[in-house]
Amino acid sequence: MEFRILGPVRIWTDGQEDALSGTKQRTTFAALVLAGGRTLSDEHLSRMLWDDNPPNTAGAQIHTYASRIRRRLGAEVPLVRIRSGYRLMADQIPCDYTEFTHRSQAGLQALRGQEYERAAQQLRTALALWRGEALVDATDHLIDAERPQLEEERLEVLEGWIEAELILGRHRQLIPELTRLVAQYPMRERFRALLMTALYRSERQADALSTYLDGRRILADELGVEPGRLLARTYEAVLSGEVRTLMPHQLVH
Repeated sequence: MEFRILGPVRIWTDGQEDALSGTKQRTTFAALVLAGGRTLSDEHLSRMLWDDNPPNTAGAQIHTYASRIRRRLGAEVPLVRIRSGYRLMADQIPCDYTEFTHRSQAGLQALRGQEYERAAQQLRTALALWRGEALVDATDHLIDAERPQLEEERLEVLEGWIEAELILGRHRQLIPELTRLVAQYPMRERFRALLMTALYRSERQADALSTYLDGRRILADELGVEPGRLLARTYEAVLSGEVRTLMPHQLVH
């Protein structure tokens, strides 16, 4: 058995995919998985299912969703009622989010320890666990509550992987992906700094400087602020030529 929430919410058993029965049931299951063994109250589940407008039968419906999930999981994966809530006891069940967290932590630790090949491999494997946007077929209420943090974790891992790849000298291959990421996240300074580094190391100093100036303009127009320390240091390194000798992790940390 395997749980998946980094994309469509699914249970896999003996190679068979179970999409559960409807958005509400998937939401209840995903919320319990994300709780990581903690008890979720009926009140919390109700907010994830209906926000501030639960039906009069909310308690009975939550009980029904839990009962159906329990039948799908079987006796070996307890879903227990604890006072006015539910707890999923599934530490032994593989889960894409749990594996993502484990691989991410190992990869980022390797990056800090200057084990760049290992960091790149671990972080690449972590990113491969994503099958689209997380919780894609759950309720908007659960998505609004949980996806921002999940997405932030994914982006931090993506930044770490790109940094490791840059250190390993793969700057030319990274430019198309970094260009796309800077366009998608124009105010995320680390992507822009990494793109500047990749461009400079590819003998494209003018493009690196243009990338900085574009970011400075966007930050001024959108937020009314100057570039942060990260972009400023990268800009200075490009101007002085230090990017040839300064490692990317020294620029971005």
